[in-house]
Amino acid sequence: MSKVSMVLNGKSVSADVEDRTLLVSFIRDVRGLTGTHVGCDTSQCGACVVHVDGKAVKSCTLLAAQADGSEVVTLEGIGSADSLHPVQAAFREHHGLQCGFCTPGMIMSAVDMINRHGAGNLDEATIRDELEGNICRCTGYHNIVKAIKAASDQMAGMAQAAE
Repeated sequence: MSKVSMVLNGKSVSADVEDRTLLVSFIRDVRGLTGTHVGCDTSQCGACVVHVDGKAVKSCTLLAAQADGSEVVTLEGIGSADSLHPVQAAFREHHGLQCGFCTPGMIMSAVDMINRHGAGNLDEATIRDELEGNICRCTGYHNIVKAIKAASDQMAGMAQAAE
């Protein structure tokens, strides 16, 4: 057993876990945050993407102990039902989901993509290339790409308005 401590969605948390506990299991089973989905356990689908210290990672590939001392943000940490993150709102507005299983990972990947490239700096080809590690079995990705582009552009407008 190992004691794991981290900042999860802005709150300090800790727990004793088996050494082999994956970060996704820590998030879902130990902390009860079920927005992060387990799709494949082989890092192929991207449904489990979270941010660790500001970078998107597939939480099924990281042990909870490896995230000890880190800041971890899940889907629940980027917005709320009362105040959606712009990417969450764009997925809703542009029908960027079908069954919703892949959506948490897609949204977390999109937020990371916008953070890395800068709001307003994404084109369709870049978005499609960046989504390569996220699998959606329901759609042709068209509305997902539209949602990410719309969110990126909206966030650029928000940044300009704040200046």
